[in-house]
Amino acid sequence: MKVPVGPQLAALSRRAVLRFARQPSSWAPATIFPLLLVAVNSSAMARVAEIPGVVPPGTTFLMFLLPAAIVQGVLFGGINGGSELATDIQGGFFDRLVASPVSRPAILLGRLAGAVAFGVFQAVFFQLILWPFGAQVVAGPAGRATLVVSAAVLSLGVGSVAAGLAARTGQPEAVQGFFPLLFILLFLSSAFFPTQLMSGWYQVVAEHNPITWMVDGMRTLVLEGWSWSAAIAAVGVPAAVCVVGMLFATRQLDRRLAVAS
Repeated sequence: MKVPVGPQLAALSRRAVLRFARQPSSWAPATIFPLLLVAVNSSAMARVAEIPGVVPPGTTFLMFLLPAAIVQGVLFGGINGGSELATDIQGGFFDRLVASPVSRPAILLGRLAGAVAFGVFQAVFFQLILWPFGAQVVAGPAGRATLVVSAAVLSLGVGSVAAGLAARTGQPEAVQGFFPLLFILLFLSSAFFPTQLMSGWYQVVAEHNPITWMVDGMRTLVLEGWSWSAAIAAVGVPAAVCVVGMLFATRQLDRRLAVAS
């Protein structure tokens, strides 16, 4: 009897979420490190907020850094989601799934569910824990919800790219090696410093970095209020990453399944 795809996806998603939650080594660094970086930067560069044009009057540099914390945490979590798929391949669980009547899309989406769930958790967690210290979201509930949606879509996008690397190599170390590149892209953006205060090649790279477009959209919601263009940028950039990542992951998964068969 053929099992419907829905229950298969639900079961694999539940496994991915529970496995992720039960491994502090997977989620603790992605939660703690962004908070430490925000604490250091908000203290060391608090006076940057006094420069005209950096942040609107009545806002703080901590609010400026809120989107950076969310994006940084999501990048951590997305890579770990792909790394877990590589662990399944290396440990033989993937082969058992392939030998069973489980839907092939459910294998990929079920594993990515852990990364998406963690991305949603991070977006909510960072907003709540930084709120008592003054990290408000001027756009209100709609802006807060958009930050969560952006984090979820970015988690799926980064996780799918990592899953594609996992399907290609079958090695968790190869997937983890992708993170330094993302980390460099994050720091070569406006995540931690406004582009108008940069200069030279660094400013040029930051202004043309897609992470800057996404972060600036999120930041507009945090600092200025609701804007459809900002919301589209905050969600549209990770959505584009998601499309490319899913195509890459699907192609690599098909190649591995072809070899396995």
